[in-house]
Amino acid sequence: MSEKGTFYITTPIYYPSDKLHIGHTYCTVATDTIARYKRMCGYDVMFLTGTDEHGQKIEEKAKEAGVTPQEFVDRIVEGKGGILDLWKLMNISNDRFIRTTDDYHVKAVQRIFKKMYDNGDIYKGKYSGMYCTPCESFWTESQLVDGKCPDCGRPVKYAEEEAYFFKLSKYAEPVRELLLSGTFLEPASRVNEMIKNFIDPGLEDLCVSRTSFKWGVPVDFDPGHVVYVWVDALFNYMTALGYMNEERDGLEKYWPADVHMVGKEIVRFHSIIWPAMLMSVGEPLPKKVFGHGWLLLGGGKMSKSKGNVVDPYILAGRFGVDALRYFLMREFPLGSDGNFSNELLISRINSDLANDYGNLLSRTVAMVIKYFGGTLPSGRENSDADCELNTMAGELRGKYEKLMDTFQTQGALEEVFKVISRANKYIDENAPWVLAKDESKADRLATVMYNLLEALRICTQLLTPFMPESTAKAADQIGVPAELRTWEAAGEWGKLPENVTVCKGDTLFPRIDMDKELAELEKIEEEARREALPPIEIEPQLEEKVDFDTFCKSDFRVVKVKSCEAVKKSDKLLKFILDDGTGTDRQILSGIHKWYQPEDLVGKTLVAIVNLPPRKMMGLESNGMLLSAVHKEKGEEALHLMIVDDSIPAGAKLC
Repeated sequence: MSEKGTFYITTPIYYPSDKLHIGHTYCTVATDTIARYKRMCGYDVMFLTGTDEHGQKIEEKAKEAGVTPQEFVDRIVEGKGGILDLWKLMNISNDRFIRTTDDYHVKAVQRIFKKMYDNGDIYKGKYSGMYCTPCESFWTESQLVDGKCPDCGRPVKYAEEEAYFFKLSKYAEPVRELLLSGTFLEPASRVNEMIKNFIDPGLEDLCVSRTSFKWGVPVDFDPGHVVYVWVDALFNYMTALGYMNEERDGLEKYWPADVHMVGKEIVRFHSIIWPAMLMSVGEPLPKKVFGHGWLLLGGGKMSKSKGNVVDPYILAGRFGVDALRYFLMREFPLGSDGNFSNELLISRINSDLANDYGNLLSRTVAMVIKYFGGTLPSGRENSDADCELNTMAGELRGKYEKLMDTFQTQGALEEVFKVISRANKYIDENAPWVLAKDESKADRLATVMYNLLEALRICTQLLTPFMPESTAKAADQIGVPAELRTWEAAGEWGKLPENVTVCKGDTLFPRIDMDKELAELEKIEEEARREALPPIEIEPQLEEKVDFDTFCKSDFRVVKVKSCEAVKKSDKLLKFILDDGTGTDRQILSGIHKWYQPEDLVGKTLVAIVNLPPRKMMGLESNGMLLSAVHKEKGEEALHLMIVDDSIPAGAKLC
């Protein structure tokens, strides 16, 4: 064990999505940055991530894909472009990777479930209520928002089945005390949210088994039941260290976890359900749960289902992995939501990495080569003009450490870039190009160059957890020996050898042409949107010709929907009362209930043929026909009403 001790940090284990977006990388890059920082400080770090591979949604998606659930998750986790590939691309330094389908984990979860059952904390009953399949979450009616899942906003389904329940209510007060301790859950706003929304209304017992699907950890003492996915998933943090199994080790060394880094949408599971289950089995609780915010697009959470996915492979390929990592940690405070845009990304790369850090590096190295052949002479003295830069750089590590230890990664980067900005100003103040023209100023010129290199050395070391590859190249360029690429050396000014030798390297962060790059990204995104469209089948055009005069007899008019309701005893028909511009309401029946809800159509402006002879349907008279377009998507018929601009008046004739 290191002198600093151990540090165990985890990310949530991710659901194997078949399309990964930049939001998937946010939490893991943040966790990786903290893990690299702690290693740099001298801690023995265990960094765990993995994949949550059980549950109803996996079973359903596998069925849609025509493969077994195991084949489905194997392809997405281990296949090209899958989660393992993405973590490799983003230079994630996890020490272990767990899959909840791993045999040792499955057996351990069965033992854990049985232990809670034997303790009297799990009992058999019947579940009836609302369930969100994508979130794998149970909700009461009062928790729904507009009848939908409060987390993802998607429809919920009523579920009723025999199930086992965990006595979560038994642990309501201990969990409340834990949340109010002030150290367990951060940021503080998450604490208020958990208590107000879940503890105060009365913590209900939790359904912890399902019988309506099969893809999960079997309850070995009651065939037909599978363990609720969140019981299965949460215990990964311990089974990966050998809890209730012989295949892994490290539990005594690393548990309890120092911090679980999680997205705010799963804080409830980690800060309420997880500690309650640990209390049930008599195990120590994690020291902290940190709930970070979401990356938003247009004010909404990134989501494949909403079609606003940002591809990390494309962004990393165009701008570089380290630039993308830096942006994610610099642009948004870790505990808050942040609005992502390509403009923000490019602007941050240009301002911080190209103009400030990259420019400081390239200018300094170029001047040392130009004025001293690449190696500084020994012997120099600092003047009062050097004091501010030297002091800022010398004090930087202390400020940075306080911020990093409290997960304020954005603040830590701000402190580093204050020194970088000061160093750039220092160049302008001392004008090396002027000093170089006067031989009597050679010592002063060397001092200026040394101070710039030393400021760069300290800043580069502290940027290493954020941009590990780029900072290694920068350290090479400014001639930092291996023994000075350490946490200890970053806390002391003047460690760089006086006769340091620099070497010219590639530009680490080239400036990006904003307009040109945005245009290219738009093309890429448009192509991706087209590729994502489902295959559409269009009916072939009729070969039979229609006489023009006959066609002209059809009277197409704009109509406005005054009311719309379902026809009783009919699954298909909707009854429309329409304003057709004549001053007399027109009634039309249309068999479109499969595709439209009546309340969604009131006030819409449509098109109808109004001179068809009346016809009776379900005892009601229909006077005309609404125009719509039909096609097939993935074999299913799709229909779209012709909805036109509301500014067109009722009764306007189409010609």
